[in-house]
Amino acid sequence: MDAQLIELARAAGASVVTLMATDAWERTRDGLVSLFSRSGSASRAEGVQGELDAARDDLLTARETGDDLTERELRDAWSGRMRRLLVERPDLAEDLREMLAELDPGAKGAPHSVHLRAEASGSGRVYQAGRDQHITER
Repeated sequence: MDAQLIELARAAGASVVTLMATDAWERTRDGLVSLFSRSGSASRAEGVQGELDAARDDLLTARETGDDLTERELRDAWSGRMRRLLVERPDLAEDLREMLAELDPGAKGAPHSVHLRAEASGSGRVYQAGRDQHITER
């Protein structure tokens, strides 16, 4: 298997698990079910939907209890599922890349949210920036 597809599968597994705990979860799940349904079998796609929902429940419970090992295991498991999908259907790689770019909050070009809060008293100054900041005082 091509090294790029292996890296895509690893990144996809990690992104899927990350997205399980976000507002983008339903879109992520639906996109994955669609990809798996295009791999051949409608019953397989239904099974994937159930497995994704169960994995999300496990992830949320693990995060509540501070169980980092479960989250790592889920990432590995979904990376493996994505790798097997891409072995079977390498033509789905571009669709998977596009879906991840659209849904993954860490993807290049995705909007970022910045929340800043500061207080100053007396003659104190506060300088805040969401990105670059240049201050010239004279």
